[in-house]
Amino acid sequence: MRLIKINNKFKNNIVRAMSLTIVLSSVAIFTSGCLGGGQDSTKVLNVYNVGDYIDESLISEFEEQTGIDVQYSTYDTNEMMYQKVKSGSTKYDLVFPSDYMVQKMSREGLLKKINYNNIPNFKYIDKSFLNPKYDPTNEYSVPYMWGTLGIVYNKNMVDDKVDSWDILWDKKYTRNMLMFDSVRDSMGVALKKLGYSMNSVDKDQINAAKDLLIKQKPLVLAYVNDDGKDRMIAGEAAMGVFYSGDFPLMKEENDDLEYIIPSEGSNKWTDAICIPQTADNEDWAEAFINFLCDPKVNARNTEYIGYSTPISEGRNLLPEALKNNKSMYPDQAILDKCEAFLDIQNAIKEYDKAWIELKSY
Repeated sequence: MRLIKINNKFKNNIVRAMSLTIVLSSVAIFTSGCLGGGQDSTKVLNVYNVGDYIDESLISEFEEQTGIDVQYSTYDTNEMMYQKVKSGSTKYDLVFPSDYMVQKMSREGLLKKINYNNIPNFKYIDKSFLNPKYDPTNEYSVPYMWGTLGIVYNKNMVDDKVDSWDILWDKKYTRNMLMFDSVRDSMGVALKKLGYSMNSVDKDQINAAKDLLIKQKPLVLAYVNDDGKDRMIAGEAAMGVFYSGDFPLMKEENDDLEYIIPSEGSNKWTDAICIPQTADNEDWAEAFINFLCDPKVNARNTEYIGYSTPISEGRNLLPEALKNNKSMYPDQAILDKCEAFLDIQNAIKEYDKAWIELKSY
């Protein structure tokens, strides 16, 4: 399970190179056509998103463009959002689940099919993001942001070539490495090292990954969450497992840090925008999705968040240092070895059992 993105990464440290005046012609045309041009102040769009995962000034601009009142609230984890949507206690019109959660929610009938006639800007989504395994028919989700899982290392503390997960089992770096305190992430690393899928449901493979992590445990300085970034920046560890979106800020704070995706492959995650089955205002929700898919809007939002965008024309509008950053936009040959986390259903119990054994070892 991917860690929640605490997106003050770029917000506090990157001065925007673009002061964009957004001319939302496509949104204006769409809203005037589909929403009748009149602005009904009684219309409310309930948006439920991960904390600090949108440039909130864009919400105000959308409200001004459309007259739609956006009620914006946040959650910390996919599981928290899932439980809230499943309970039906609040009728959210938009949520932002990760790949595996899109699959889980659509399988359980918790998502509505999207009317792409209302989202003409969907044409800007890069073709490589269409028909993913978690939503093979593209009926339930629109890609929002993406990234990879890899190794961040301090080049002044590591004198070996870093190109494989194997280095995380090198006794030379005993008590000098950080691992995620996360079942799917850390088990996924071990599975990939063994040549298995990060989505394996084979008990023998899951147990082999557990045994490998138990073997590694004496080498690990700490199992971390968001605090791991600060520890790497401070030079407390030589290397650790991190997400690509965390790296630019870490690099800005400590220029000795580097990021690589191991040669065995890794996790390529995607967060998406979806409409819950309980939504009352899907037309308004689709208007907001269309707005966010406008390349100029997307570029501004991507720069604020600090993750990778699935909209190529949005990427092209980013500052050079971002759009050509190989940690954010790796070569396709590397991405071809990566996979999304999928909903493994009941097999998650085997992962949880293995994780408990590891932590109690």
